[in-house]
This record gives sequence, C-alpha cells and structure tokens, in this order.
Amino acid sequence: MSRALLCALLPLAAVAARADAPAADLVYRNGHVYTVDGQDSVQQALAVRAGRIVYVGENAGVKPLIGRRTRVIDLRGRMLMPGLVDAHMHPQSGGSRLLNCSLDYLPLTVPQFQARIQACLDRDKTTAPDRPLLVVNWFQQGMRPVGTVTTAAILDALRTARPVIVRSSFGHSVQLNSRAIALAGIRRDTPDPAGGRIMRDAGGAATGLLEDAAQDLAMRLLPPLTGPENLAASKAALTAMRRQGITSFLDAWTDIETMTAFATLQRQGGLTARAHFAVLVELDKGASPQGAVAEVVKQQARFDQGPTRAAPSMQVRHAKLFMDGVIAAPAFTGAMLAPYLVNKGTADQPDWQPGTSSGPSSYFPAPVLRATLVELARAGIDPHIHADGDRAVRESLDAVAALRATEEGKRTRPALAHAEIVDPGDYARFAQLDVTPVLSFQWAKPAPDTVGALAPYLGPARYATVQPQALLLDAGARVAYGSDWPVDPLDAWFALKVAVTRTAAPGAGKEYAGRLTAQPGMPRAAVLRAATMHAAWTLRQEAATGSLEVGKLADLIVLDRHFFTVPDEDIASIRVLQTVVGGKVVYEAGELNRKPFRP
Repeated sequence: MSRALLCALLPLAAVAARADAPAADLVYRNGHVYTVDGQDSVQQALAVRAGRIVYVGENAGVKPLIGRRTRVIDLRGRMLMPGLVDAHMHPQSGGSRLLNCSLDYLPLTVPQFQARIQACLDRDKTTAPDRPLLVVNWFQQGMRPVGTVTTAAILDALRTARPVIVRSSFGHSVQLNSRAIALAGIRRDTPDPAGGRIMRDAGGAATGLLEDAAQDLAMRLLPPLTGPENLAASKAALTAMRRQGITSFLDAWTDIETMTAFATLQRQGGLTARAHFAVLVELDKGASPQGAVAEVVKQQARFDQGPTRAAPSMQVRHAKLFMDGVIAAPAFTGAMLAPYLVNKGTADQPDWQPGTSSGPSSYFPAPVLRATLVELARAGIDPHIHADGDRAVRESLDAVAALRATEEGKRTRPALAHAEIVDPGDYARFAQLDVTPVLSFQWAKPAPDTVGALAPYLGPARYATVQPQALLLDAGARVAYGSDWPVDPLDAWFALKVAVTRTAAPGAGKEYAGRLTAQPGMPRAAVLRAATMHAAWTLRQEAATGSLEVGKLADLIVLDRHFFTVPDEDIASIRVLQTVVGGKVVYEAGELNRKPFRP
C-alpha cells in the first residue's frame, strides 16, 4: 500500500464515529496505545475490522464500532503497540535446535562441556553407530577459563564410537571428534575451501575445528531433515515467535526445504507470522552473478505468494550474501581494516601488538560484489549482506555506492547485517547511501564474546567502537533490529533492554558488570521503532505494518507493563499477553482478561 493510499484511508477514523458505521471485530479501549506513527502518538482506543485497523483515537470515538459480536478488550491502562518485526533470524534452524541436543548457550568448562554431550549420547542409545550426533547452541566464546580452545581430543574422551559434530551458536564454527574428521575426509593435505578454514595444530594436523565454509565438510555428513522434521521445526519456531510478539520476520538464509515447510503451514492455516525469505547467493562453486541471481528468481517464482495481505503469507524478495565471518576469537574471520592484535608477551605480562592477520579476504571480491548487486537490482531483489568487520562493512558500502549510480540501484533497499565494528569514517555513509544496518541489539553488553573474545584482540581504540548502535543512529542511519536467532536465545525483550542499557543480565557475574564501553544506549522510542517501522521498511512492508494507523493491517501486541515507564533493567522482564496478526489472535495469555494491571 502506498503512503498516498494510506493517507487517503485516514478519514475512516472519522467515519467510524458515525452511528451507522459497520461494527468492528475487535476493539481495545482504556489503553496506552503506542502507535509508532510519525509523531509517536499515544491514544486510548483502537478498532479492527476484516484484518485492518479502522479506528485509532480516544475512547469515546470507538463506541459506535462496538456491535453484538465485537470482542471488546478493556486494557485497563496496559500498553498496546505494533507487533515486533524481526529483520534477521534463522527460524528453521532455531526451531530444529529446539529438538536437538543443546548446550543451551551456557558458558562451560571442558568437563561440563563433555558431561552435557555425554548425557545426550547416553539418552540416544538406539541410533546407528555411524549416524553423527549434532550438538547445538555451543557458546564457543564462553568456554571457561577464558582462552580455552577446543580440539578433537576433548570429544574423543567421550564414551562413544559415533561421529560428533558440535556447532557454535554463532553458526560460523563446528568442532568435530576424530571419527567425524575421518568421515568428513579431512586429511593433512586437505586444502582450505574458499571462504573457510580448517584449523590445524603446530604439526599441521586438523584439530577438528572448522570455520565458515569449511563447515560444509562436516555438515554434509548429517542426513537431511525429513519432511515431518522440517514441519515440526517450522511449527516450533512460530510458537516461539508468537510468545515474543513477533508478527513478521526475515529468514536471513533460507533453503528450499525451509520454504516448503512454511508453504505447507500456510496452506494449512498454520502460518502465524508474515514470512520473508532471503535466498543465499554463493559464487564459490563456479556460479556467475547472473546464474546465481537467476536461481534466486527461480525460487521466488516458486514460493513468493504476492503482495502483503491480511492473512500471513510468504514473500521471497531478498538475497543473502556473506562478506566475512565473525570478528570474535578464536575465529577471527571478520574482515578488518587493521590487523588483529596478538600477545607477544606472556599471560602475566601481556604485550599486545599488531599481528599478521586482518581476517580473510572478503568473500565477494569488489568487482564480483558490484556485479552481483547490479543483477539483484535488475531482478528487483533486495540484498541482505552479512558484514561483521569494518573492512567488510566498508567494501559493502563501496559496492552500494557504485550500485546507486545505476538506474536500477536507486530503487533497491540494501541492508548490512551485524556491522559489529564500523570505522567512524563510515558512520554517515549508511544514511548517505540509504543502507539499513540490521543489528542484533543483545550483543552490545559485557560478555565472554565481547570482554574476553574481542577486547584484547582489537585494542582499546577499536574496542571502544564495537556494537555502534547509537553511533550509527546519531549519524542518521535507519537502524533496524534482527535477533539472529538461534545465534542467541529468542528473547526480544532482553535484546531491547540491552539496546537501551548496554548491560548484561544481573546474574551474568561480576566480571560482566557495568556497560559495554562508554557508548550511549539508544533512546527507548528509537529502540521500538527499530523493531517495528524500520524493520518493516527493510521488508518493503512499512505501508501495511510497523505502526498502528487507520488502514494498516492489524498486527499488534499487548504488553504486561509499559515499555516506557518501567526501570531500564525491567524491560527484559516484559511479557507479551496477546499477539494479533491481520486481526486474528494467534497468542493470548490468560491474565490478559483476569489479572489486574498495576502500572
């Protein structure tokens, strides 16, 4: 829906006040209705008919819309706001991990790491001896003590003959035991694949730790999920989203099996969030930019279900590109402008000096990236680019600058995901080039993956700029939110809290107390806009969702407390009491109608 059409629909609010106006399906009143409109206005009441918002305003104006069959919800002062839009997640992986052996993102010692995996092996005694055990949600950067590096020997100590594959929650590393190394065909002379690295010991033998594209050597050992398993993963993901209040999402790296599962749920009426998919563009297997984009368009023709409408549907309008890996130790696969530091002293008397590595060459060389972006723009596909290090960010922005000089490139909506470190000279370029940084807010806190795995290797000056959420916002960028689930647990309200405070959870430990660097947090209104209107904009859905305005689709949530009035740390404790998508209630907690509200 265009902005002009939306403005044309605004008089419906006045029509709704007439005595002969059709009754609404759903009415909210006596609430704190936070609209996220152009003025961030707050109203008292809202009405929904046929999946769309037909009234937003004062309590008195909604009365004519209440009929015999209208469901009326007395909010009793509770906050009503637009549903959350998650502009970067991996729902199928998140859903399937809920069904796997999980290390639950916990910081673990080696004995704890081994004990949890052994418990999974002991429970799974009926599996064939050659079937790998996949272990997920491994917080690799949180291994204790700080600096612990895993090898195959740690897994070889387990009581099993099975191959074991342990996948980092970041999604960029896997650790194998010796059995899995052998089955993967990894030998002393096996070369590193393009865009990946096989970690080796001082003698040149593989340690079983595989980075980025090298993970494929192990992951191909896993049997593909069956149709029922894929469907179960999709259902589990949507259940988790409903409880969080997520009403739209982008699957930031999809495949045909995932889209098939979601299409099945959509046909069955089980799709409870607006589903957008980014098809991976890979050129390391001999494909040309033209051929790779043609494959994206082919999958779009198969799965895209057309314009956004009241009932949730599927859209395939994005392509995923990887420019680098992750900047944190021990991977160091983020592409940096200056070298990572190395300790040339001792553990007791460290001497951190520039090393020889600035991370890998960008996974898309500059001419190839420019050509790929042009092909995507011609096809009407928006690029969603993983760029973690400051060199990957700069090279991506340079390519977008070239793209903007073309006629097709003026219409595209590029996004850079993560941008964990950005050179200050590039802050203003996001706004100048109209590039949206899609950021995982929960990373901006003291934690093993920042304090331990970043600070010493970047040095004080660079470390001071990590997770530049407010810095990009202040430079005029349209900052959007993406959880990157299952890299972290799906906990949107904790992430929004961190965006405001840059602090860890109170129980994280004294070593992680305080704020991450001296950077400011984001204002609360900017945080909510990032997770609603700005994220909707990246999905080309801002005219239909992202704010509570007459004529827009009724994607909304009810909270158990006010986002703007609770103490900063309590933002993480906010619970969603009701989630509505296209006017249909898809999740509701019993206390919405029972429990008195005390602001």
